Amino acid sequence: MIKQSQLHIATPGRAMIEITKEIKEVIANSEVVTGLCNIYIHHTSASLLINENHDPVVLRDLEAFMQRLTPDGDDLFKHIEEGPDDMPSHVRSALTQTFLIIPITEKKLALGTWQGIFLWEHRFQANKRKLTVTILA
Repeated sequence: MIKQSQLHIATPGRAMIEITKEIKEVIANSEVVTGLCNIYIHHTSASLLINENHDPVVLRDLEAFMQRLTPDGDDLFKHIEEGPDDMPSHVRSALTQTFLIIPITEKKLALGTWQGIFLWEHRFQANKRKLTVTILA
């Protein structure tokens, strides 16, 4: 059995938005007991990650690291049609993930104790991001 749904997540601009609750709702509605949950983001300037959802300092530290690795406005980048965050956003997306696969066990996501699912918006401006969630049983 395969079930698929779309989610649209509004972002405030560059931030990590926890979407664990939204994905858990998709799982609950699927009635799948054991299977896989595939989450895919349809964008090249945002990404997905699983990380700690207990201490918000972790998310700030990840952003600080990524800012050091791919600084906005770096002269290295020539693709700046949409602003100084244009190419750094694409690099951030290339270095992270555009899809996640998470086991479903006993009708629940098999996440670790402190794990959460995040949409990482890499652009400065607010956006509406499209996700496809596919449940395989």
